[in-house]
Amino acid sequence: MKAQSLKPQRLGTQDSTDVAIIGAGPAGAAAAAWLAKRGLDVRVIERSRFPRFSIGESLLPQCMVHLEACGLLEAAKAGGFQIKNGAAFTWRDRYAAIDFRDKFTPGPGTTWQVERADFDQRLIEGARQLGAQVEFDTRVEAFTADPERPSLTLVDANGEQRSLHARFVLDASGYGRVLARLTGLARPSTLESRCALFTHIEDRIDCSRYDREKILIGLHPEHPGIWYWLIPFKNRRASVGVVGDRATLEAAGVNDDERLWHFIRAEPMLAELLVNASATRDIGRLEGYSADVEQLHGPGFALLGNAGEFLDPVFSSGVTIALDSALRAAPLVERQLAGEHVDWDSQFEQPLRRGVATFREFVDAWYDGRLPRIIFNDQQVPRIRTMISSVLAGYAWDEENPFVAASRRRLNSLAEACTDMHRHSAGKDE
Repeated sequence: MKAQSLKPQRLGTQDSTDVAIIGAGPAGAAAAAWLAKRGLDVRVIERSRFPRFSIGESLLPQCMVHLEACGLLEAAKAGGFQIKNGAAFTWRDRYAAIDFRDKFTPGPGTTWQVERADFDQRLIEGARQLGAQVEFDTRVEAFTADPERPSLTLVDANGEQRSLHARFVLDASGYGRVLARLTGLARPSTLESRCALFTHIEDRIDCSRYDREKILIGLHPEHPGIWYWLIPFKNRRASVGVVGDRATLEAAGVNDDERLWHFIRAEPMLAELLVNASATRDIGRLEGYSADVEQLHGPGFALLGNAGEFLDPVFSSGVTIALDSALRAAPLVERQLAGEHVDWDSQFEQPLRRGVATFREFVDAWYDGRLPRIIFNDQQVPRIRTMISSVLAGYAWDEENPFVAASRRRLNSLAEACTDMHRHSAGKDE
């Protein structure tokens, strides 16, 4: 049974719609596109003006499946973004690359590195062309949860306040985490608090060994908790950043510009690649970004992507989780508005969190050293390599993959085996 749309009504300072979506980023655009295509009245509320800067610029191949499913793949393709086919890792004099096309799970093996201002603009415009209404420069001031008629209090750019009633509300507000704050669902993340310093550059890289079709992730040669990203865009531009604990980063200079470039010069490969680079924007800082919530749904609402839980940028999982959550929630919203009973816990939250938990295990393994041990091991079994590749390509919900079905146990065993191989190899060298 298809959901019947209620055309929006404006009564004085009150408005109504079928589905209100907070945030016009990838999760909001994907959910809006999917629902609007099916004839529902969709209103997207965005506090910023687009285009606007955002990090989270390296996508994973799993994203391509979701973009196609919601009808936004062609809109994104028109951006002509830099192709990405994998991830490369560097530490001291060691280098390892993982090709996402060589993976265990079926599906796309390539994606893009994107400047999010352009990418997000294309997605939300695509959603608008499919019928979604979008209001920029509008913030959510208050929220009333209700299983049948939740409502938002909105304030526009002129300071005018009004109410918007919906039949369902999706929160895709990203780091703003609007409903998590307004409903008291926010809770501290169990992940350690970290700080990221970043900028965009004219990279001027002139090195035949450099692969622009892979994100480059570096480990600091002396501080294992500090890592880097280098995300190449088209036209010899790139995003570069360093992540670590705040105290260590701040000890490296008197301002964030000094600190970022100090750490870049400390990593041999980045220092070589970026010797002629120059920043094209001020240094940005993001800290305390990891977050969680008590639950991802409530009466008449659900939380998508970063508006619910955000882990860490190291494996570029943010946009993948955002799109996955949107494509899980949107069909359930349609079904609920058509009169069906939807169990949001078993049909949305639990399956979504299973994939997030897989990413979390890989994030934990990165910071405690198990995953670098695995990645830089040159004696790895090819089939196991494809399983690791699948998770890093975003296929974190594929229960057929042993590194999804039993992530922690498999990572522990493999890291231990890699350590034993290293010791055996070192012993033979002696």
